[in-house]
Formats: sequence, C-alpha cells, structure tokens
Amino acid sequence: MTPDTDILIAGGGLNGPALALALAQAGLTVTVVDARPAPARSEPGFDGRAYALALASRRLLQAIGLWPGLAPLSQPILKIVASDGRAGTGAAPFFLTFDSAEIEEGPMGHMVEDRHLYGAFLRALQVHPGIRLIPGTAVTGQEPVPGGICVTLSDDQVLTARLIAGCDGRGSGTATRAGIRRQGWGYGQTALVTAVEHERPHEGTAHQLFLPSGPLAILPLPGNRSSIVWSEDEAAARAIQALPDEDYLAVLRPRFGEFLGEIRLAGDRFTYPLSLSLAERFVAPRVALVGDAAHGVHPIAGQGLNLGLRDVGALAEVLVGAARRGEDIGAPDVLDRYQTWRRFDATALALGMDGVNRLFSNDNPLLRGLRDLGLGAVNAAPALRRRFMREAAGLSGDLPRLMQGQPL
Repeated sequence: MTPDTDILIAGGGLNGPALALALAQAGLTVTVVDARPAPARSEPGFDGRAYALALASRRLLQAIGLWPGLAPLSQPILKIVASDGRAGTGAAPFFLTFDSAEIEEGPMGHMVEDRHLYGAFLRALQVHPGIRLIPGTAVTGQEPVPGGICVTLSDDQVLTARLIAGCDGRGSGTATRAGIRRQGWGYGQTALVTAVEHERPHEGTAHQLFLPSGPLAILPLPGNRSSIVWSEDEAAARAIQALPDEDYLAVLRPRFGEFLGEIRLAGDRFTYPLSLSLAERFVAPRVALVGDAAHGVHPIAGQGLNLGLRDVGALAEVLVGAARRGEDIGAPDVLDRYQTWRRFDATALALGMDGVNRLFSNDNPLLRGLRDLGLGAVNAAPALRRRFMREAAGLSGDLPRLMQGQPL
C-alpha cells in the first residue's frame, strides 16, 4: 500500500502537535485531524489556563524548536512547597520544600499559558511542509488493511496511513474503535481552575497545599499572577462555580491564605471532573495511544501533560528508529516496543498520584499526623529530597532522547 501519509494523528490539542513536529522533523509525513474548528485558544486574551512543564518537557520543546519562542513568555518554577492544611488555618508546621538550586540542571520546570503553548504549536504545524493539518473534522472510522490503516473523516474524506496515533483524550474514539477498553474510577472531586493577580511577588515558588476536600495548587505565572487548580468534592465545586466572582473569591481566600496579599481574578473560571482512567493496552493493530487517550491521571503535581509528552518522545523515537531501519512503522513488533517502554511507567505514576490524593484528601487525625511527619522527614533528608526533585523535573527513568534535549 502507498499511504496518503505515514502517520495520521487524531487530536490537535498539545500532545498531537508535539508528536507531529517530532515525526515530521525526522522526515516522516504526518496528517493531524483536529475536531475543533479554527483555533480560538491562540487568541491574545488570557483565559486563565496554564501548564506546569517539567524540565524534561522543556527539553523536548527545545529539541523540536519551540522553546526559544516560548521562553520569554514563561515563568521558571524555582521552588516547590508542599504542605498539609485546612481552610482558614494555614499550612501545618511540617512541610516539604524543593529548591532548584539543589540540582545542577536549573529550574525544575516552567509555567506556560495555554494560549502561548497552543499558539506556538499551531504556527509550527501550519508552516511545516511535512505536516497536513485538517481542522474542524473528526475521525469517524478506522480499519486496518494490508500494510496500513484506512481512516474515514466526518467530512467523508478517506485517508490511508501506516498507523493512527490516538491523541484524542480520555474519551478516545481511536481507542474505542480499536476495541481497547479502559479501567478507572472517579474521585468524587472536581477541579476548579482559574488565575489570580496578587499584591506580593511569588518569587517563582509553586505551592501544593493538601486540604481535606482535595489539593490546592498555586502555580507562579509571569508578573504578580498565579494559576489556581483547586479540587473540591463535586457538589461543593458546582456550588462554588455558580457563585458570582466576588463570592467565588470569598470562598477561595481562606484556602489561598494571605501570604501573597490581596487577590483578584485574572482569568476565566473552568471546572474539570477528576478521575483515573487507564487504557488496558496502549497499542492495537496499526494504532498507538498517547497522553490522556492512554492514561488520565489526577492533576496533583501537574503531571498530566508531562506524562503525555513523555509518550510523545518515546513513540517518536520508536517510529523514527524503525523507519530508518526500513521496518514497517505500524507493524505489531514496532508498536510493542512503544507499549513496553511506556505502559508500566505511566501506570505506576497514575496509581502513585491516586495514592497521594487518597492519603491527603481527608481530615483523619492519625493520617494527618503521619503524613505531616513524612513531609518533614523527607525535607530533612537532602539525598531523598534531591531524588524527589529529579522525579518532579521528569529526569528519572528511561528518558526518550527528545526529553534529554537530543534530536532524533
């Protein structure tokens, strides 16, 4: 079969474009099918959404040529402070602090607004000669055929490819059509996401406060602004989201605290239901799943996108290596290399985040005492603290070349 494209990517969010650029820059032809119409996300106004990019993810963006344009728009994460607490009472006396000065590689991560990150991907996709972007169209059918896969789009186009990469989120149609089942459970929690302006500088410090109803992340943005990812039980979250802005802030303030002075909203308000969702397989005949299509995790520590970008790095390395050796890049043995590389790591991290959320999202006095002592013990052990810091920066494990900042 002579395919229309080497790889068809279903999904044009962030993981899909990253994979497209990595593959196209190595000489493969790529088609990206994005169900959304023309991109409003890259327009000038800030809507409150932002991402914590681990150091390894920043290296991937550097390797595919996006970081030089994003660096001036980003905020380095110089410190991370994790603590237990209750609304209105502040943090517990035992806490854990990660300082970037303790590792040689520099800041553990950077905060980048969604509009800047998505805009950079979109511009790069539109100008690369090896990438075809089809917006406003969805994949509606896929059927493996000898030597490839036949893909039907919602506008009745039929395309052929060596394989399809499902970058289409937790409700992945790519996975469903391939017969890949999912396992998981809901947390009974909803994430409230927004951004605030505050009086005092954050000094590049990210705060992870564990409250009985769920974790609250305060993540530094450029200027005196911070991104908020705030977990509450579902009923409380619905009630809070329905409040006018000033009443919303009145609920947030006792949780946020006074350490950055007075706060006010600086972006739109969003909610996202929280759950764990793991695909039973990451591959099927002529199919590979990436990011949330393979594993949806709790947003503690902001690892969702970083986990997806690690998938991107691994899949791109496997496919480019196979192509250079003259292999069929969609063959089962090639795709199995990707699954072997990523499935255990992704599942372990997802379950680890699940365990942390269950340990901290309660007000059990015994558990509170044990976890506070645990945070204090890790904080007092430099070698252990450094190990956790490298994990947070995405520097542990079998890193793909792109996440080491090396070209394919």
